[in-house]
Order: sequence, then structure tokens, then C-alpha cells
Amino acid sequence: MRIGIDVGGTHTDAVIMQGDNVLASTKALTSADVISGITNALDVILNDSGISQNEIETVMIGTTQFTNAIIERRELAQVAAVRIGLPSGNGMPPMLDWPQDLKDALDSEYYMLHGGYLYDGWSLADIDQQEVSNMINSMLKSGVKNIAIASAFSPINSAPEEQVANEIRKAIPDAKITLSHSFGRLGLMERENAAILNTTLLPFADKVVSSFLGALKKRDLHCPVYISQNDGTLMSADFVRSYPALTFASGPTNSLRGAYKLTGLKDAIVVDIGGTTSDIGVLQNGFPRESNVIIKVGGVRTNFRMPDILAIGLGGGSIVSDDGTAIGPHSVGHKLVTEALVFGGNTLTTSDILVASGGANIGDKTKVAHISPQTIRQAKKTLHSMLDNNIDMMKPGGKSMPVILVGGGAILVTEGLEAASDIHRPEHAGVANAIGAAIAQIGGEAEQMVSYRTLPREEAIKQVTKDAMQRAIDAGAAADTLRTVDIEETPVPYMDESSTCIRVKVIGELAALPTNTSERIQESTL
Repeated sequence: MRIGIDVGGTHTDAVIMQGDNVLASTKALTSADVISGITNALDVILNDSGISQNEIETVMIGTTQFTNAIIERRELAQVAAVRIGLPSGNGMPPMLDWPQDLKDALDSEYYMLHGGYLYDGWSLADIDQQEVSNMINSMLKSGVKNIAIASAFSPINSAPEEQVANEIRKAIPDAKITLSHSFGRLGLMERENAAILNTTLLPFADKVVSSFLGALKKRDLHCPVYISQNDGTLMSADFVRSYPALTFASGPTNSLRGAYKLTGLKDAIVVDIGGTTSDIGVLQNGFPRESNVIIKVGGVRTNFRMPDILAIGLGGGSIVSDDGTAIGPHSVGHKLVTEALVFGGNTLTTSDILVASGGANIGDKTKVAHISPQTIRQAKKTLHSMLDNNIDMMKPGGKSMPVILVGGGAILVTEGLEAASDIHRPEHAGVANAIGAAIAQIGGEAEQMVSYRTLPREEAIKQVTKDAMQRAIDAGAAADTLRTVDIEETPVPYMDESSTCIRVKVIGELAALPTNTSERIQESTL
């Protein structure tokens, strides 16, 4: 028995699931304090299902709180960024290309130290203890407690980051430190950016997680709590306190995973239509296709694991031109219930077109009786054309694929889509994101550059897989359920023959009880 919750900008969706069955669901408005919105949603589903709190085994929460904090430049803590990589890179200090307003919000300072490694594993420079001491003295004077450390090629050799972090902890025991190798990929500046964004959210993460746990405690839910992350898997609540940035883009990811669970289609295009935008993504083997390009979060280049999502300005609150030839990208958003024509407002929206065409019975349909049939036909044509064109852009290799429609705005699609081989409208599609959170598993990922000349391929993959498994276990997975879902081998040009970057992703079920992870990982088979 699981509860899945997705806290969006407009709605908080919640479901109770027993196995694959949805026992109760609700879509409530997200409250300003977020917590009361969650408790209200919990009250509805617990009351509707008749389920006792004691029967709930786990609660899974998806949230946009941390993404919104970066975008809105709020709840961000002062950060000290430490780069270990001199003498190279001196001309490109940390946060060089960041938006100025975000840099100001962080009130950041940075330090550049000698050290790090080259791509082939050779030492770039030795750590200068005097530099480290001077840096720590400066931190003590400024009072900064949130510190991001990034070292050149630390995913290959993390020793410099760990060494400097240990020195800082000795002097500043209550420091909150992010080491870039622990969740970033190769690529110093993007990995460094990711570590800095994570670090500035650490105090806020403590507050958000504590609030979530407090809301559940108020409803007598004392079971384990997990938070959704970018790749469709889960983290324990305590893990999120250290890695809040891993929740970026978890909303669209939950919708894709929910669409998979509701239809059983492992390979499909998913269109999640909300109030303001439609998110179009691709399911590959039941999981979101990951983006292969640099992802910007709040204007900052990062290399997070992010789903490949195409967002377009089409939703239930999108503004429609008088002749129906243009829709969006502007939207009335959460003000739909006051500004749309059917609710007594003065703005023509896609929801008004839907009611005027007889596709739904919401609001007062007499308020849209004056809309001409030509405008209705044109608006519907424009809407379906927008979806067709953008679905075509997301097709892998241009091949025809089924389309799954989810989200509260899915009712806008009243006709067929030329870009779809067939269309699926599953039951409970409106809360697919909460279902995606409820069914999520625990994942782990590791990346390393190796040379097959010095380390045989099978042994290299086994080594990277073991690292990925350990990260999954640390996040709350049961070691005996772990399985490898993706192995990516990328030959590296301009290096010794057989130099390859290996990336491995594993997933597993939730661990029922804490275990001796060092023993269990040895027992796991690859």
C-alpha cells in the first residue's frame, strides 16, 4: 500500500495504490505554504479509500520546490565554490557565465587551488597545504557554511575533493559540503555548476524535507518517505537533504513513468498537458529518454541526468486569438477559474473552445455561445497541429509510435493526431504524475573513464556497476533486487587506444530495513 504525491505549481495530486490498483485519487490546489495542500490531499484520499494510516507502507513525493527556488531566486543560501584545478583554468573562474541576478542571490565567493588530475589519470598538480589553510581562514572570517568542491576529472579520481573536504570539516564541523564527483558527470564546469546549485539549496532542503515529514506526521503516517528524482527513481528523504538538486525535472519524469504504468507501453510518446504547458517526452523501455545535451537550470549550464522533454506553450489556460489561428504561449495559468469566459472572465482560452465545441461541460457554457463555429474549428485545428508538429520532432528516428495523453488538460485533444500510430487515454490519466511517484524504484548511476589496455572490458564494466550499485543502496535500494538497466560506452578520441568512458545505471526495489550494505553489495550479481 503506497501513497504517491506530486506537488506542482498549480495542483497537488495524490493517489493511494495497492499494487497496480489505484484505490483513491485527488487533484487539489497547491497551497502557498505547500504543506496544507499536502495534508488536504491526504485527507481526501484516506477518507475516500477508507484505508487506515497503519496500512500505508511508504509515501513517495515528487516536488518542484527546488527547481522553483532556483528559477525564482529565492531560499538560496550563501555559497563558497572551491575549484581544484590550477594551474589550468585560471582564466575561467567558477560561475563565470551565470546570470548576474542568480550570482547576487547566492552572495557567493570562490577559491581556486592547485591540484586535480588529467583525463588520463595523471596528477595535474599537488595540493598546496598553504593554499588550503588560507582558504579555510577566509571562510572562517566570512562565516560561509555551504561549500561546493569541484576537482578536475574527479569522477576518475575523487581524492583531491575528499582531501580538501576533510580539511574544511576539521575547521568548520557544521559545514554543508557538496563534492561534485558524488553526482555529476565528466565536464568540469557543468559538474561544478551542478554542485554549486545543489549547495545553495542545502538549508532549504532541510526545511522542505522537515515540512514534508511534519505534514505526514500530522496525519499519523510514520512510514518511510521517498522523494522522486530526475531519472524516474527515488531517493530517501534523508538523501534529499544532501542532494536536493537531483529532484530537478522530476515532475515530467513522474508523468512519463505514470503513463507507462497506466498503459504498460514501454516505448511510446507521452504528452502531459497541464494548465500552461504541454510536456512531450519519450518512453524507452519504460523509462524517460535522457537528454544528450547540456541542460540549463535557471540559466546555468549543468550535466544532471535530465529527461529529454520538449515543453510547448499549450495548456488548459492557454490564451486563444479571436480567430483561433494562434494559441499560447501566454496562459492565464492558475487564474483559469476566474479569467476564462466560461467562469465569467474576459479571456478566450483553450478551455472555452473545448466547452464551446461540446467537448466538456465545465463552467457556464452560455458564456461561450457567441463564439463562431469557424473560430472553434480553426482553434481546434491549430491545437492539434501544434501537438502533431512537436510530437514529430520528438520521435526517435522519425518512426511512428503510440501516443499516451495524460494530465488534466488531456481532454483538450478531441480528435485524432496524425503524428500518432494510435492514441491512449488511460484511466486516472489526470494524476499520472502522482502514480509515477508511487511506483518509482531506487536508482544509482556511476561513470568512469578507463583504458581497456590496462583493464579488461568486462572487469571495467563490473567495477563501474559496483559503484552504481553502492550509490543506489545509499539512496535506499535493496541490494538483492538491483539490476542493470543501461550501460553506455563512449570511445574517447585523441587519447590512447581503447580509452572509453563507461556509464552504468542500475535500479532496484525499496529496501525494507537498513542492512549492512558493504556485505550485500558483494553478494549482488551483475
